Amino acid sequence: MTRISGETALGLAWVIALTASLTVLFIGEVLGQTPCMLCWFQRAFMFPLPVILGLGLWWHDGRVGRYGIALALGGGAVALWHLGLYAGLIPERIQPCAATGPSCTNDNQLVFGIPIPLMALAAFTLIGVLSALSLKDMHS
Repeated sequence: MTRISGETALGLAWVIALTASLTVLFIGEVLGQTPCMLCWFQRAFMFPLPVILGLGLWWHDGRVGRYGIALALGGGAVALWHLGLYAGLIPERIQPCAATGPSCTNDNQLVFGIPIPLMALAAFTLIGVLSALSLKDMHS
């Protein structure tokens, strides 16, 4: 079985974080879809990741994965809550999802048929796992 190096894991985490950040900027700024409050919270956790992980790669800082894990856990928790609301597993309206504002319960939340909260959860999960793998490799 091939094992990826810590630097490769960190590089993959950086690519995922950068792609996710650029994608939500495209959705919001180019497509004009206003994010709901929970999307904003997820962005608060995602946007620092490309910078922090990128600097860790640039400076060859093998411990930067700790920050990737912390931010991924926070963002993943918000994304999981958001997904639960979207799927109707949590019986509460997402605020400020109103008829006059952005809606997290209609087709605007789908990209290629996949709910945005699910994509965010997947991105945070991958970033967290890859960040952890980068630490494991550095300390073994």
